[in-house]
Formats: sequence, structure tokens, C-alpha cells
Amino acid sequence: MTTLNARNLSLDDVHRLLNFQEQYNGSFTPLLSLEPLTEFEQQELLQIWDDFRHYLTAGKVLEGQVKLLTVAPLLRLAGFYRYPIHISLEEGIADINITDEDTIITGRLDILAVKKTHQTTANVSFWVLVIEAKNSQVEAFTGLPQLLTYAHKSLEHQTSVWGLTTNGLRYQLVYIQQGNPPTYLLMPELNLIDSERLTQLLQVLKAICKVIG
Repeated sequence: MTTLNARNLSLDDVHRLLNFQEQYNGSFTPLLSLEPLTEFEQQELLQIWDDFRHYLTAGKVLEGQVKLLTVAPLLRLAGFYRYPIHISLEEGIADINITDEDTIITGRLDILAVKKTHQTTANVSFWVLVIEAKNSQVEAFTGLPQLLTYAHKSLEHQTSVWGLTTNGLRYQLVYIQQGNPPTYLLMPELNLIDSERLTQLLQVLKAICKVIG
């Protein structure tokens, strides 16, 4: 029996072991209704970027700093701290058994937002958003294999889940769906630098929270 850690998997590994297939030309608008931001929200976004920029210009921003400086305030603004959404940190995933390859995949996800009042089974809550954070010198896209691996467990109990991988500066959202085979749809990359994409980032997070909540 071979044991693999999700952190060490490549995208090819995920495609082969978990049978994921990528879908192309993702767009937020068919899936989410994006609403205009308030002036307060716009100012808060600029403050998040300004705070992060000072760390970024000083050098490498570590994963923990990325979570505190960008992910945490964005989730707060989007409404993920409010009932009935519950945030979990550094939560281990149940082992994934790949029978054909005599392989077990283990791992620990960074941030998980679940809806506690909506349970997919007697003991399993509905997964709203799965987040994988990287340090600022690693491309956000490199977190995709881990993200897909973690989300794979939720597809045993629900039809879809949103995922986000980020290095603090860039944000790659992905819409992951149950199926045979399971699929993932890469969305347009968002970032903190461009004001339009920064605005859309919060709009998307708010819409995900609102649809599920």
C-alpha cells in the first residue's frame, strides 16, 4: 500500500488518481449573481491591498501571513463569519483510497467554510468553500492539485463545491462538480492589483456566501 500526501501531488496525478477532468472557458455570471459593492466595501478592499503591499515589497510573504492579511479580511467582508457558515482551519481530510492503484491519499486543508445547519448526511456538513493558501513567491495555480484532492471528499455527499487557491496577490477560483467523471471549471484569475478584478473578487465571494447561505 502506497501513501501519498496531497501536498506532493501534481495536476497529472490528480487527473489520473481521482479521474478529474478540466472544463474550459469558465465564467462567474452563469453561476453567480454579482452585486455592486458599497463605498465602505471598496475602501476596505483598498486597505487590504495596501496592508499586503507593504509586506510584499519587503520580501516573501509566508502562508500564515497571506491568510491573516488577505484571506481572513476578505472572508469577513464577504460574510463568511456569520451564521450559519462556520470556518475551520488546518482540518485533516479523511483518507482517500484508490483501490486500483493500492494507494491512500492523505492531507490537511488550510481553510474550510461549511454550512453547519445544512447537513448532507447525518454527520457531514455541507462544504461551501475550500481554500488553499501559498506563500507569495509560489504561483496560486500550484495549489490546484491539493484543492481538488480535498474537494473530492465533499463530492461524495454533495453535487458541487467552490474552491479557491491563492498566494495573497492572485486568486484562482474553481467550480468543482460531482459526476462520472468529476469535473472542475477554472474561473478567470482575480488579483489585488487591478481595481476591477479586486472588486470582482469580493463580489464573487459575497455571491458564493449568499447563494449557499
